[in-house]
Amino acid sequence: MVDLAIFCDGKKHKPKLHYRDSRVIITLMSLGKFVIGIDEVGRGPLAGPICVGAVIMPAALSRKDFRGLKDSKKLSAKQRGEWAARVRADARLSFATAMVGPRTIDKIGIVHAGNLAVARALGRLARFFTDVSLEHHQVLLDAGLRAPYSFKHQKSLIRGDETEVSIALASIVAKVKRDAHMERLAARYPEYGFELHKGYGTTFHIRAIRSFGPCELHRESFCRGIARGLHAPGKSL
Repeated sequence: MVDLAIFCDGKKHKPKLHYRDSRVIITLMSLGKFVIGIDEVGRGPLAGPICVGAVIMPAALSRKDFRGLKDSKKLSAKQRGEWAARVRADARLSFATAMVGPRTIDKIGIVHAGNLAVARALGRLARFFTDVSLEHHQVLLDAGLRAPYSFKHQKSLIRGDETEVSIALASIVAKVKRDAHMERLAARYPEYGFELHKGYGTTFHIRAIRSFGPCELHRESFCRGIARGLHAPGKSL
């Protein structure tokens, strides 16, 4: 047995694999038999970061290997947690997440911030795969995202999280990561209720901004006008 270090969320984990299994993984990658799925969470909130998940998996895997898998928005928090645990435990998969915070979002815009998070997530994945280049493998992104130009084989798909397993898994790990991040920050800013709405523009959140003003977690470019009583997009809590 040997330890094959896998980067999960930028941290090293070492699931034990048979030596020949690790050789198969590297061989398959050299033949271009892996696919990288990418999705983002947090494009529309008034506060908090945008988070991107990237999952690399053998291209031969399909939905029949992940029965019950859905886009993260169609799963409960408990179900998302269970799927994220499955991703961590599955030796066929590796993943990373990356976040870009509100100050950068205000500075460069949400589109560029999302693509910056994509580049960071791919960079974290690449730290493990030192013997082969990820840039030669297929990259599937949910619509609106783009990988760095060095990834020649990339494709942006409308509703990719509904059609591609790798993108659906990336959506889940990104959602679990961002939600946990916002729940931790809620303790520092209890008046805003971040643990409830995760930064989205709910009625409760908008009222809190009008009452207390924005905090450092808020995206100034998204909150303009709220303090003056203008309507912000979102749903009631």
